[in-house]
Amino acid sequence: MSDDPMTEFDVPDTDDLPEDVRERIAEETDQAGFRPNVFPAFAFKPSHFRAFFAYHDALVDDSALTRKEIEMIVVTTSGVNDCYYCIVTHGALLRIYGDDPLLADQLAANHRAADLSERHRAMLDVVETLTDAPGKVDSTDLDRLREVGFSEEAIWDIASVTAYYNLSNRMANFADMRPNEEFHTLGRPETRDE
Repeated sequence: MSDDPMTEFDVPDTDDLPEDVRERIAEETDQAGFRPNVFPAFAFKPSHFRAFFAYHDALVDDSALTRKEIEMIVVTTSGVNDCYYCIVTHGALLRIYGDDPLLADQLAANHRAADLSERHRAMLDVVETLTDAPGKVDSTDLDRLREVGFSEEAIWDIASVTAYYNLSNRMANFADMRPNEEFHTLGRPETRDE
């Protein structure tokens, strides 16, 4: 597997980036223990980097959804879009936030195969429709979310996270962003030779 964050565009040298972009990459590297490839990849265009991650932060920091639910949406969206980068990276985050090593793999392949509550199945059904056939979403989809207990704010957040990651998936696929090897094992139980 290539160590390059993406293969279709040149990744800028960190030293050539604006200070605020370098600082954000350094913060994310410190937090993860490695430099997640999405950061140097999106640094290709610093103004877009700032907007992309500012919206990401708003979606995560100001949400009526749990972090587990956000990651469930991301993995399902990314599975529908065949986004290798986001399936792997957000699959790792779902394993961590959801404390369930199987759920991410199930959602990436087909959320209907997962053991989900009625609430989460309704959420992911809408996510799939909004991703795969956005013109088919209508008030019956929103009513179903209300019926299973989502607030108006949470319903808005479901759509916002889905829409954002449809953008992210398309850019990751277009640029051929590659997940760091570390993401493949994060949140998985350790196996030991007996």
